[in-house]
Amino acid sequence: MAALSIVNSHDVFVSALFWKLPNHINPPTLASFSSILFFSLYFVTIKYKNPPCGEFVGTNKNKMADTLSALRSLMASHSPPLDALLVPSEDYHQSEYVSKRDMRRAFISGFTGSAGLALITKNEALLWTDGRYFLQAEKELSDQWKLMRIGEDPVVDVWIVDNLPKNASIGVDTWCISIDNAQRWERAFSEKQQKLVQTTRNLVDEVWINRPKEGINPVTIQPLKFAGRSVGDKMKDLRKKLEQERARGIIFTTLDEVAWLYNIRGRDVGYSPVAHAYAIVTSNSAFIYVDKRKVSVEVKSHLEENGIEIRDYTAVSSDVVLLATNELDAGSNVKSALAEVTKEAETASSENGKPINDLIWADPGSCCYALYSKLNADKVLLQQSPLALAKALKNPVELEGLRKAHIRDGAAVVQYLVWLDKQMQDNYGASGYFLEGNSVKKEKHLQSLKLTEVTASDKLEGFRASKEHFRGLSFPTISSVGANAAIIHYKPQEETCAELDPDKIYLFDSGAQYLDGTTDVTRTVHFGKPSAHEKACYTSVLKGHIALGNARFPNGTTGYALDILARIPLWKDGLDYRHGTGHGIGSYLNVHEGPHLISFRPQVRNVPLQSSMTVTDEPGYYEDGNFGIRLENVLIVKDADTKFNFGHKGYLSFEHITCAPYQTKLIDLNLLTPDEINWLNSYHSACRDILAPYLDEAENAWLKKATEPVGV
Repeated sequence: MAALSIVNSHDVFVSALFWKLPNHINPPTLASFSSILFFSLYFVTIKYKNPPCGEFVGTNKNKMADTLSALRSLMASHSPPLDALLVPSEDYHQSEYVSKRDMRRAFISGFTGSAGLALITKNEALLWTDGRYFLQAEKELSDQWKLMRIGEDPVVDVWIVDNLPKNASIGVDTWCISIDNAQRWERAFSEKQQKLVQTTRNLVDEVWINRPKEGINPVTIQPLKFAGRSVGDKMKDLRKKLEQERARGIIFTTLDEVAWLYNIRGRDVGYSPVAHAYAIVTSNSAFIYVDKRKVSVEVKSHLEENGIEIRDYTAVSSDVVLLATNELDAGSNVKSALAEVTKEAETASSENGKPINDLIWADPGSCCYALYSKLNADKVLLQQSPLALAKALKNPVELEGLRKAHIRDGAAVVQYLVWLDKQMQDNYGASGYFLEGNSVKKEKHLQSLKLTEVTASDKLEGFRASKEHFRGLSFPTISSVGANAAIIHYKPQEETCAELDPDKIYLFDSGAQYLDGTTDVTRTVHFGKPSAHEKACYTSVLKGHIALGNARFPNGTTGYALDILARIPLWKDGLDYRHGTGHGIGSYLNVHEGPHLISFRPQVRNVPLQSSMTVTDEPGYYEDGNFGIRLENVLIVKDADTKFNFGHKGYLSFEHITCAPYQTKLIDLNLLTPDEINWLNSYHSACRDILAPYLDEAENAWLKKATEPVGV
């Protein structure tokens, strides 16, 4: 689900957003979409889960044609006239998940995957996406659209250079693209004197007649008992970074960075507890740009007590201009307690002959090009946000909250499996979770007893909703049976979803937002008699899952180096999967968080794993039209106690914090080594002990049976 300070769907494209997509990925700031395209490594892309765009599926083809026609008319009347229009997936904050009103690419194309880029020319409409979404895009795109497969077809900038005329104007809303993307495209287009044109307004918004309105959702405070660090402490660290980099100010556009820095949360984006807001922090002042109607008296006090001035959301544009001319601080009504300290440091630097801080810091992978264009390019520090790593390195309070959240979440998963096992036996004559046997076909059951991918996922959400601190799902649940499980980012729709089948594999990938942590877990089960091939594939995925989770490695090791551990068991049989193997996860924030991840993506070489990071472990295998398998746990990176310490580097290992059983019926024990069997039995024993207090007698009895030792 994607790696970065925040995972962007365009990043997913190239290799893994980096993405989560990471697994799927809000990442740290990962490579941009164009980077992914450049490397054409769709097969190593980190997987991201789908946002809720089902309302665009099956859009009337005539209506779609009319919309494209209206859009082309606006392109022709634009000044200058546009030969093409780029429509990214991202919003004004380069978010992975966006609000319904910001699903412009989904609206215009009908494709609802989380990662994609649309290009509309005078005569064509093209949609680029990666290997996770080929099948989905083929189903959702109308005849007016052409699917461009990343890794197989030319990347978007190459296609434009090769197919559009010299001096062509390519329009884009530069609020929706990063600095990296814009500069990369500009360099490519210059080959034929083509121009990237900032549109005077978002043209898709102009043709979107019934575009959803912006909701007035309240901003909330993330209490210190969950946040673990005060705003003041975070601001001190940030200003030290500014001083070190000779910067006098920094712009934050990614929603989870603003939320984390100011210890606030919101409800403006589905599945991510963030508010639409920008932030600017200088050596002396701090600002938040947000719809003031969302800010209560309590939140206002919280922000002002921490030296943060509240300004209107749209004021960020003019304030960036003031920031560029060093006039922003002069107009601030709230002064930081550190202002005098910072002023003294700057004076000392000047007296010592060192250059006075005069740079503005902007993250090129996440800051929108519209704001960057208002700055003096010679005075901009283009470097990854300092909050990307700071947010990824969880403090002790956050780590303990994540552990507790995953225990409650694990109890919900077990309760769901207990319920589902009984339903499959009672309604479908299945042999069940434990026994291998052909299902006993019953008389056609009542419609009220019918289990579908959607009704099953709704039940799982209900179990989670009963847990303490639950605030919603962390992404749309992937509930998939049979061939649908082979669609990596499958999201069932009530009108078209499949009915559960006791004779087919069922995969569910799901998670929740709790006040003390974010969760993400995947399990694959079978309620009938799995084939020998299905068992062998499941066991290979499990072996890779165990190998990665048990790894010990020196400090300085990246997820790029570790990714191979999860694939080797699959490679032995010539199998593989088209997504990354792991992504960071937030502390009641985005389910996809960077800047680190575990993937074959070359950019992953740049961010070593460090103690107190979180990361998922989620290898898989998918056979189109048949079945899909994925197993996912959340891990905490921790210091390892090794016998030796070669190179005096220090060594790291992983702590599994996900508590949910693996279905032993799907395991071919002959393919496991004694060490793998011992690990499995030890993990299951821990699950039994940890979850027991959260389950009733019947549920504990089921879990005891599900976690009985094997191979002994």
